[in-house]
Amino acid sequence: MADTHAQSGLGVGLAGPGLLRSLADNWWLLLLRGLAAVAFGVLAFVWPGLTLITLTWLWGAYALSDGVIAIWAAFNASGGDAGPRWWLGLSGVVSILAGVVAFWYTGMTTLVLLMFIAAWAVIIGATQIWGAVALRRVLQHEWLLILNGALSIAFGVILMVQPGAGALAVAWMIAWYAIFFGFLYIALAFRLRQYKRA
Repeated sequence: MADTHAQSGLGVGLAGPGLLRSLADNWWLLLLRGLAAVAFGVLAFVWPGLTLITLTWLWGAYALSDGVIAIWAAFNASGGDAGPRWWLGLSGVVSILAGVVAFWYTGMTTLVLLMFIAAWAVIIGATQIWGAVALRRVLQHEWLLILNGALSIAFGVILMVQPGAGALAVAWMIAWYAIFFGFLYIALAFRLRQYKRA
């Protein structure tokens, strides 16, 4: 029975060095990304009279922290299969650039901010799905990462096709997205933690 478990799912990936082993060793980095997203979402919900500039700063801070954590995770990935980990680095760079632009152009209009967040969400979603595909042979429950990516892409598309929503509706939509996105990352992090113990 133990042999069967060792030869299925993540046990294959942990048998040797690589991205998957590094992700399991650094599961707490995904946990931090999830907690940052949930914190952003909760702040966007509970902040009364949230202005566009405040929302931009909050989102910029979240994007910067998410990017730094993603790049840290990419550099912590050891072993020879550096190719598949590019999606972590790319998502980190995109998030950092998005955060910098959000702080640099705090006076942007609601429409520009929405299109900017929408483009970021689509790019991040695509890199997450790519990462899940790259890890599908060794990661059980890669559907968490795929769901995260699909959610990001769907969120980005919704923002692009419904740009006329009111500011409060936009803030709530972004908040719900961040909270759900964060909880999926937290679930994935604890799943990786379990695999590390296996």
